[in-house]
Amino acid sequence: MKKIFSLSKEAFKFDGKMPIYQAIPLGLQHVLAMFVGNLTPLLIITSTCGLAGGEFADLQLSLLQNAMLIAGLVTLLQLFSIGPIGGKVPIIMGTSSGFIGVFKSVAGTMGGGVIAYGAIMGASLIGGVFEAVLGFFLKPLRRFFPSVVTGTVVLSIGLSLISVGINSFGGGQTAKDFGSVENLLLALFVLLVILGFKHFGKGFLSSSSILIGIICGYIAAFIMGQILPKTGLFFDAETQAYIEYTKGWVLNWQKVADAPWFAIPKLMPVKPVFDLRAIIPVLIMFIVTAVETVGDISGVTEGGFGREATDKELSGGVICDGVGSTIAAAFGVLPNTSFSQNVGLVAMTKVVNRIALSTGAIFLVLCGLCPKLGALVSIMPQSVLGGAAVMMFSSIIVSGIQLITKTPLTPRNLSIVSVSLGVGYGMGANMDILAKTPEIVRLIFGGSGIVPAAIVAIILNIILPKDKPVAENVVENVVENVIENKENKAEE
Repeated sequence: MKKIFSLSKEAFKFDGKMPIYQAIPLGLQHVLAMFVGNLTPLLIITSTCGLAGGEFADLQLSLLQNAMLIAGLVTLLQLFSIGPIGGKVPIIMGTSSGFIGVFKSVAGTMGGGVIAYGAIMGASLIGGVFEAVLGFFLKPLRRFFPSVVTGTVVLSIGLSLISVGINSFGGGQTAKDFGSVENLLLALFVLLVILGFKHFGKGFLSSSSILIGIICGYIAAFIMGQILPKTGLFFDAETQAYIEYTKGWVLNWQKVADAPWFAIPKLMPVKPVFDLRAIIPVLIMFIVTAVETVGDISGVTEGGFGREATDKELSGGVICDGVGSTIAAAFGVLPNTSFSQNVGLVAMTKVVNRIALSTGAIFLVLCGLCPKLGALVSIMPQSVLGGAAVMMFSSIIVSGIQLITKTPLTPRNLSIVSVSLGVGYGMGANMDILAKTPEIVRLIFGGSGIVPAAIVAIILNIILPKDKPVAENVVENVVENVIENKENKAEE
């Protein structure tokens, strides 16, 4: 029994050979951490394009199934690599939420429908190839990404996710019972379970704290459903009547029962359309995604390995991002990119084993082939996820701080960090400040603090004068002291 709960040291080695009975739950908690986030962008964009129900209901289900399959396959590609494709880093890949603003604009410009979604797929096919090419040229561009820049990007990623975690903590901002006592207590319970196992458990139990917390959250939600009312009433101002709703923490077992056991994913479920109105803004977003991926890989190597990412890891990771996005578009799925949620999980647990993460990727593939498995994960209450997310996302912030402080906090580095976060992140977090700017500017900079903070950090790193070498500063200080002493003696 002691052997079972004693976590293998191989869990903390990327190429370590760890027992499969330990690898599976460690990989599964990665899936639970990103599952909802992997499907949400697709739900938003299909709804925006008018493909969410009616005659398109089957199409949407097919796209959601493909999203799980592609996330698993691209994760395996990132973990094991094929030639230059893949960084061989402990990263989980999934559907990017960074493109939501651009895709919404494209859908609005093109009038929605299958044509608009096809244009999004066409632009993603080209954009994926474009990002992959960028990845090949990343090594000569590496000098633009010192630890102070990548650390600022990682810190921005963490800051942008904190609000997402808190929204989930309250049950999901779209839930009618958002912020209810039930949601808050359920999320708090999950957080306390995670903290308990993380710091009072040992070995395997400590490293599996996220998975244990989420499973306990499922059990708690089930018990709540047996003793508490599952529905509530809210007043609809439009109809001037009270409407009954199902509370956000209720487990929808019917969704699991209705889901089929097996389904074959469809290639090209939506015919691609190549339109410049979609291609140009999407290409710009792929540049931004490449910068974000550099930040994620830097964060996971710092948090998991305690070192900076190598040129090969960054280049392979960005190439995998691009190739994965092109493959995703071929299956009608939005671009795939590294998932910051899982960067936080790696930073928190320090488990970087490739076999453990690959079991999670295989589970995602199985979810793509077996919709019933996917449905079981998808019914997770948002408050259960929120209890885990708050802690994971905070770990990303800590990884960013560690990267920034790898080098001395000179006046130059302090200026880069403070201005990037102050102007860049502030501008992205408060989109109203960009209301009078051209639409392309709002698409790139609005909605997230990551993009403007990254761009400001890169520009400042280029234009601000470099710090003088330490030896030169020492000599300069000695000379200044000698001159000052002479002046003091002369005055005496």
